[in-house]
Amino acid sequence: MMHGFIPPARYYAYKTWQEIRDLPDKANVPLILPIGSIEQHGPHLPVAVDSALTLGVIGEALARLPNDNPALCLPPLYYGKSVEHDGFPGTITLTANTLTTLLMEIGEQAYVSGFRKLVLVNGHGGQPEILRIAARDLHVKYRDYHCWHLFIWDVPNKINDLLSPKEAAIGIHAGDAETSLMMKLLPDTVHMDRAEASWPAERRADQLTYFIGRLTKAWTTQDISHNGVVGDPTPATLTKGEQILDQLASGWVRVFEEIHRWPSHEQHAR
Repeated sequence: MMHGFIPPARYYAYKTWQEIRDLPDKANVPLILPIGSIEQHGPHLPVAVDSALTLGVIGEALARLPNDNPALCLPPLYYGKSVEHDGFPGTITLTANTLTTLLMEIGEQAYVSGFRKLVLVNGHGGQPEILRIAARDLHVKYRDYHCWHLFIWDVPNKINDLLSPKEAAIGIHAGDAETSLMMKLLPDTVHMDRAEASWPAERRADQLTYFIGRLTKAWTTQDISHNGVVGDPTPATLTKGEQILDQLASGWVRVFEEIHRWPSHEQHAR
């Protein structure tokens, strides 16, 4: 079915136009747009990882959300801006301009339908800047439109406690955490017999700039990985995947509750 991991009652596309028109207190309904990507994730994971993890986590959070929170989930954007993975077969990327236009036009149509709280939930590390720009521009265009740009992994959690120090620091793609979570959500797509680690060159003690951190340079995955993995997926387990899903879903329940309570008419600074 179309809704996938999302509870059917929370799936926007299953509503009739009259049901959407007649939603009570529509200005305070959190309207969630998951944004993923279709990109290579090494030899052991499918290209759908970022989209699948985003929908799996959001779906679990919405299933736990109290019934008095009317949050709805829009059909997801499965494609994103994944140009850094160009060169690995399977990656299908949008341009920054295309993704920005999609977010703006979807956001504008949601506003026209009467919604005033739009939550952009991103699952791909290569596009947060685009979501930030779109959310800000929507708010500037419609000053009573509250728009969030959020990353699926950024809610309160203790996931790093489950990982090795090196993995927690620089295991950013197709490593232990993503592989463990995929074991929980889509186990038939995980091929642990093909899993292998790949790490970028070590950062020197006196080195200021690096491919991650506050001072970064532009990079592609081919610059830092021979197989599309940045990290070590071999320690991944289903048990860790269950713990990661539980922690992330609990964090997102807190976020969606806060957004529901957020005043629809804020006091503006003077």
